This record gives sequence, C-alpha cells and structure tokens, in this order.
Amino acid sequence: IGSVRPFVNFNAKHDAEILHKAMKGIGTDEDAILMLLTARSNDQRQQIKAAYKKAYGKDLVSALKSELGGLFESLIVALMTPPISYDASQLHKALKGAGTDDDVLIEIMSSRTSEQMKDIIKVYKKEFTSKLEKDICGDTSGHYQKLLVILLQGSREEGVDEAKIEKDAKDLYAAGEGKFGTDEEKFITILGNRSAEHLRKVFDAYKKLSGSEIEDSIEGETTGNLENLLLAVVKCARSVPDFFAEGLYKSMRRAGTDDNTLMRIMVSRSEVDMLDIRASFKKMYGASLYSTIQVLLTQTQKLLPSSSGTPKWTILNR
Repeated sequence: IGSVRPFVNFNAKHDAEILHKAMKGIGTDEDAILMLLTARSNDQRQQIKAAYKKAYGKDLVSALKSELGGLFESLIVALMTPPISYDASQLHKALKGAGTDDDVLIEIMSSRTSEQMKDIIKVYKKEFTSKLEKDICGDTSGHYQKLLVILLQGSREEGVDEAKIEKDAKDLYAAGEGKFGTDEEKFITILGNRSAEHLRKVFDAYKKLSGSEIEDSIEGETTGNLENLLLAVVKCARSVPDFFAEGLYKSMRRAGTDDNTLMRIMVSRSEVDMLDIRASFKKMYGASLYSTIQVLLTQTQKLLPSSSGTPKWTILNR
C-alpha cells in the first residue's frame, strides 16, 4: 500500500493555476508546490503537466526547474516523472556515468516485477535509443552480468512447484556449502527464475537441510557485486518492504546521508508499498521512518523545514 494516493476532488486545470501562481513574480512558493504535488498521484501529475502546457504554452517540468534548485529540484522533477521512465532514467544514469553505480542496478533489477522489467526495457529504448541489455553487458561481467540479464528477461516462473522445492534446496546446498568451490551457475538459475513464493519454501527447506540460512551460504561462497545481487534477490523474495526498509536505514546510517538512495526509494515506492515499508522499518529498527527522516534532515539542514515546520522529505511518507 502506498502513502501517496489519487486526490479525490481532482481538477488538473485548477492545479496548474496554483502551480503557475506559486512560480509567478519574485520568489517561489516551494511549500505550495510540494504540498500540491505530493497530494496527487503520478498519473494526476501527468494530467496537470498537460493542463499547464495547454494553459501557459510551456513545459511544467522546465518551468519548475527554472524556479528551483539543488535537492528540492531533484525531488520535484522525480515526482513529475512517470514511474517506468524514472526507473529507466535511474538505470541509464547508473550505466552511463563515470563508472557504474552497481547499488542502483542491484536495487532496481532485484525488486521490480516481471511486467515492470518488460516496460522498463521498452521505455529505455525509446528514451535513450539504446538497448538496456546491451548497456548492462557493456558495463558488467561474469556471473554478476548473467544474473542481471536473467532478471532483465522478466520471466520468473509463477506459483510453487512442490516437486522442485527439495531438489532446489539440495542443489543450492551442493552448489555452495556442500562442495569445494562454488557452482555460481546453480545459484543464478534457481534464484533468478523461480517465483518469490517458491523461493521462500526453498529457503525453509535449505535451512532444515543445512542448519543455516541461504544468506549465510551466499555470504560465505560469493563476493562483490554478485554477492550483493544474490542477497538482494533473496531479500526481495522474502519481503520487498523489508528490503526497502533496510535500504532506507543504510542510506541514513552512513557518514553523510545518501540523498540519492533516500530520494529514489521514497519517490519510487510512494504509490506502491510505502506504508508497508514504514511498518517494516518500525519492526526492524524500533523507530518510525517519519521521525527518523525528520530528525536526520533537521540535523543536516537538507531540504529545510517548510513553513509548517515539516522537513520536505517527510511529506512522502505521511
């Protein structure tokens, strides 16, 4: 369940007028812009964008960018971007910059549904005139690359195959803890293709068989990006909200906040499962996500409190 939902009495033309007034004259009413856009769904924001262009003859995102700056500008532009386009742009940025941002690759590739992956491929090709698979293969290698390409296909099996549960658990054990060296191919095939529901049963069977969690085997048998991607796939199979709660916690725990990760998760999950992520965060860390972000941003003076006294990030997980 998301924290941002469609506004009931929605009027795109009226909202476009409010945004126009907020940017008119000297100074910009950032609070008005934020309060309006976070109270609308992404689909409604696209309708506001169309109404704004019709009424004022210019692109709303360009107008907002000319009035805003820094992290707040990045947040507003992210909110105005359709979800699949946002994922595609984040992947493109991760692949096309200096080096590769593997954390972004791993986060998106391990957590999106099969249908979302197929849509991301189409949008990526349309917006960047390049194939996502080609760009991934150009920037990665080895078993890490193979698993990314498997995940990119969006072809996970559906449901639970009872006949395969014990065999998959035994195969994973034999591929890792049960042999000298590691058969990475087996981990990639099973974790990359089975359904989340099936994998949860395999993990239970694995624990009975080996006496340890599958994560322990992955950490002991693999390293680097492959280890991180396998762990992310396992965590998402267990619970996507738990995966993102951990991601948010880590983004705020480091010396200096990882603003990009914080923003990416808050924006991309705000209409999907933010309320579930909030519950996971409280369960895992014993503190509310809202108050944690509020304290952090007040301390660091980032996205300074609005006139209502509420730091601007917190609005996405009210």
